[in-house]
Amino acid sequence: MPQYGYSFEGFDPAVHVRASGREVNISPKAAREIAVTIRGMSVAKAIDRLEQVVKMKMPIAFRRHKIQVGHRSQLQGFPIGSFPVKAAKAYLDVLKNLQGNSEFKGLDPEKVKIIHAAGYSGRVIKDFVPRAFGRSSPNFHQLVHIEVVGKEV
Repeated sequence: MPQYGYSFEGFDPAVHVRASGREVNISPKAAREIAVTIRGMSVAKAIDRLEQVVKMKMPIAFRRHKIQVGHRSQLQGFPIGSFPVKAAKAYLDVLKNLQGNSEFKGLDPEKVKIIHAAGYSGRVIKDFVPRAFGRSSPNFHQLVHIEVVGKEV
């Protein structure tokens, strides 16, 4: 089993709490946009926001990966967005884990604020689709690492 580190520098076990999801099969672009959205929120507010995304009530703004993404009337300030339901469910699992970790460490989960959230590329699962005349086409799947670090404020 590989040993994974965190990209967050300056971790203090007394005030910080962290959780991660490794090699999750979600879109790297959606993972990045969700991380940008929840950074700076409290854990409870981020969980509520992602539950709204799963119910398709509130979209996530796509700021970098916005080519051929529709506009959403629910967004204020940045009109382009989408409903990345699969990625939101993966982030919900990590956020609930972060909440449980904060309770275990003796921190107040209501006061924990997300100071670092990242979704970056992991390993590639190589797959091939058979085609006509003995050929094949690649169908690679990019896995994603999710990291969330919170601090009690």
